[in-house]
Amino acid sequence: MATSYSRIIRDGLWENNGVLSMLLGMCPTMAMTTSATNALGMGLATAVVMAASSLMVAAFRNYITREVRIPVYILIIAANVTFVDLVMNAWMHELYKVLGLFIPLIVSNCLPLARLEAFAAKEPVLPSFLDGLFMGLGFTLALTMIGSVREIIGAGTLFADASLLFGPAFKFMEIKLMEPDMAILMMILPPGGFLVTGLMVVFKRILDIRAGKGIQMAGAHSV
Repeated sequence: MATSYSRIIRDGLWENNGVLSMLLGMCPTMAMTTSATNALGMGLATAVVMAASSLMVAAFRNYITREVRIPVYILIIAANVTFVDLVMNAWMHELYKVLGLFIPLIVSNCLPLARLEAFAAKEPVLPSFLDGLFMGLGFTLALTMIGSVREIIGAGTLFADASLLFGPAFKFMEIKLMEPDMAILMMILPPGGFLVTGLMVVFKRILDIRAGKGIQMAGAHSV
C-alpha cells in the first residue's frame, strides 16, 4: 500500500499533473497566473476543494447511483467551493477581492470533476483523499511556477502582495527584482499566459523523455 501511496503522490505532483500533463483547468491557469501570489492562492483553494470533495465522494460512493453521479459530484464540489469562498471572504478579504469570480468557478473546473469520476468514485477514502490533495497541490505547483515566471518578466517582482495571502508576517516574501520600466508587460497579459504555459508543458515533456531514456539505459546496463 505504501507503494501505491507514493504513486498517487508522484502522479499528482508531476507525472499526471493536471495542467502540465492533462491540460485541465486552463481557465484559472490563464486568468490567475499574472502573479505568483494570485496563482498560489487560487491553487490552494482548489486543492482544499479537491481533497474534501474526493474524501466525501469516496465515503459515499456505494450510495451514489451511476445515473445521478455527475449531478451529485457537482453538488459536492459546489458545497466545498461555497465553504472555501466564505472562509476566504472572511479571513483573506483583500486576496478574495483579487481572485473574485474565479473562486466560485472552481465548480466548473474540469480537474476536480475528472478526479472524482476517475479515482474517488472507485477507491477507498484515504487513497481518494490523497489523490484529491496531491492533484490539487500539483495544480498549485503548476500555477505558481507559471505565475512566478510571468510576474518576474512582466512586473519585475516575485510574490508581490504575499501578505494578502499569508498575513503581514510574510511580507519578507515580496521581492522586487527589477524596475517596472524594464519589465515586459505582455507577460502579464493573456498572450503571456499562453506562451509561458506552452513552454512549461514542453519543458516538462523534455524532462520526462530524458528521464525515460535514463531509466531505459540503466535497465540495459543491468542486463
